[in-house]
Amino acid sequence: MQDYVMVFVVGGLICVIGQLLMDLTPLTPAHVLVLFVVIGGILSGLGLYQPLVDMAGAGASIPLTGFGHALVAGTMEEVDKLGFLGIFTGALKASAAGITAAVLFSFLAALLCNPKG
Repeated sequence: MQDYVMVFVVGGLICVIGQLLMDLTPLTPAHVLVLFVVIGGILSGLGLYQPLVDMAGAGASIPLTGFGHALVAGTMEEVDKLGFLGIFTGALKASAAGITAAVLFSFLAALLCNPKG
């Protein structure tokens, strides 16, 4: 039960921070999206995000910061295996499943729903 609470708390805090940034600053949702991906990547590169993922699981890996973490962690792993070539292949390998799912489900939603405009 404690695992579920940690997932909820960490994921909720990340979302609350994003909502506060949009409500209290002139940042648009697009700015917050980019900011969170970059913050996740920076924290991952510094080795600070993986312990959060280990502690909170999906609460840390599902939000946008988790996407930044996946990109950087995949790149670092591929660089260790392939050297310089890993810079170009790591991020794509690490995020391919999520990106494919997003494109597929977006396409299906576009087929099933009528546009308003």
